[in-house]
Amino acid sequence: FPSLFAKENLAHMSEEQLNRYDRLINEPSNDWDIYYWATEVKPPPAEFDTDVMAMLREFARNRNREQRLRQPDLEYLFEPPR
Repeated sequence: FPSLFAKENLAHMSEEQLNRYDRLINEPSNDWDIYYWATEVKPPPAEFDTDVMAMLREFARNRNREQRLRQPDLEYLFEPPR
């Protein structure tokens, strides 16, 4: 689900948030850790417990009950920010 989160949020993040997001998705050696942190199964280490993690947790809660059955097409990477 990180690519769905990225499509919805990257264009609106500050440079500092983008750096924290990049670190979050690249530094942990196990993607399952990120999943468990985002779904609140496990608490994240202090260095990853940031505003970006809070955004990812909120996204994972899926309060609008969106169907998220497939990854987004990558064209969004080339669209201008809204």
